Amino acid sequence: MGMTSHSVRRRRAATATATAVAALLSVAAAPALAAPPLAGPASPAPTAPAPTAAGPASPAPARSAPAASGRDASGGDTSAAGSGLAASSGAAPGAPLVPPGISRLAQGSGRGVAITIDDGPDPVWTPQVLQVLRENHVKATFCLVGTRAQAYPELVRRIAADGHQLCDHSVDHDVTMDHKPVAYQSQQILDGKAMIEKAVPGVAVTYYRAPGGAFTPASRAIAAAHGMRPLGWSVDPKDWSRPGLDAILSAVETELPERPTVLFHDGGGDRSQTVAALKRYLPWLTAQGYAFTFPARTTP
Repeated sequence: MGMTSHSVRRRRAATATATAVAALLSVAAAPALAAPPLAGPASPAPTAPAPTAAGPASPAPARSAPAASGRDASGGDTSAAGSGLAASSGAAPGAPLVPPGISRLAQGSGRGVAITIDDGPDPVWTPQVLQVLRENHVKATFCLVGTRAQAYPELVRRIAADGHQLCDHSVDHDVTMDHKPVAYQSQQILDGKAMIEKAVPGVAVTYYRAPGGAFTPASRAIAAAHGMRPLGWSVDPKDWSRPGLDAILSAVETELPERPTVLFHDGGGDRSQTVAALKRYLPWLTAQGYAFTFPARTTP
């Protein structure tokens, strides 16, 4: 019996994944002097450990992961995947090359800001977030959970139709996937991407954000090999915990770093505080002279 087109696609994805991870491991095994400089301004020096989470949110303590997980002890960019390893040999056919280092900066000048929205789509809160963005002429990046995209494909199409970027946030937001085998990580990343693409055919999924920011060298290599830049953040108001409107605004308005990437949520619970915060925060950013853009994707 001949293989179905679905089987062919899965075999090609598995081949690309295996090649990317093999390249990662071969570079990791090379002498330290052979390693190129770390990719991305947010990356530490090669000898310094990096935070686990992709942003200033309270990182989990460094833990030893099972060898099969492909996770470096710090969860950061000290690995070969964060060392400028381009996903060329393992790139999916036609996929643009993107660095595997975690992007935490907005594109453009020092007054650029990237708004990112996680954990949707949600039938109650995503339409409200879209409306606020539309009223303020803001394009954002939506990090979508695969099962949610599968359940609400019309919302994915609305997000894309409004000109926002799409980001893969795994199949079902498993925050423990960084401690699981590489094959499981690959399934979560690539199946999540496929679920989003099925909801809105022909629209690219250009970023991958690990649940909880828990990236591994392997997960970053897999994402980059399939044209998705690993995406972190630099400002986290913890709106998911519903700390109150004033607390959210204080977190996002105080001491903004250069070219910030700001994390908000439209899924995972009651997001009324997030909607209220966006209504005040977006005009405030405009008044401060910020220009809305997307996270850096092809630059280190």
